[in-house]
Amino acid sequence: MTDTALIWGASGGIGRGLVESLVDHGWQVAAVARRGDSSVGPATWTAEADASDEAAVQRAVQELAQQAGEVNWWIYAAGDILSSPLEKMELKDWQRILQANLTGVYLTAKYSLPLLAPGAPLYILGAVSERMRLPGLSAYAAAKSGVEALAEVMKKDLRRTVVVVRPGAVKTALWDKVPFKAPPSAISPQDLAKKMLTAYQQGYKELKLDL
Repeated sequence: MTDTALIWGASGGIGRGLVESLVDHGWQVAAVARRGDSSVGPATWTAEADASDEAAVQRAVQELAQQAGEVNWWIYAAGDILSSPLEKMELKDWQRILQANLTGVYLTAKYSLPLLAPGAPLYILGAVSERMRLPGLSAYAAAKSGVEALAEVMKKDLRRTVVVVRPGAVKTALWDKVPFKAPPSAISPQDLAKKMLTAYQQGYKELKLDL
């Protein structure tokens, strides 16, 4: 039987890299993105939703329940970043970053649960949060630290494997939103996806996965 992955944030650099890599490895992929099916690559099924919009998330899950059925691997790859000094940051921007990186995890996990096969793990794209506490990144740092706390409680509440993927630098468009450049060691989204797939295949169960 072919395995099925559900990827939220499938149009971003990492999300699309996951779609492409998993399809290449024979997976069926249900891909959800704000920009619809033209942006998520060779996904098997698609749905359109902003991960922080509760009603949209519910609609996407209902659509995919009819199309994809049971999910073997749940992945949250949505996110956003903003560089702004605290005294200049507007509340709407603070809320946008927390919604994309943290609230979206809660909403999509909550409503996806009926789709998950027994034992299906949940992987959340996080960050090496202790390295994110940099000038201008208050919202992003708070959100990514919050993701780790949320995931730890999810693991206990759901009694499932919940993994926060903490990659080093990855070549994505998010670098265009911060005042520093990706280091030469930055890897491609496709390379990150392969490392995540290896962890999944090996049955990784720890809370944090540094890649």
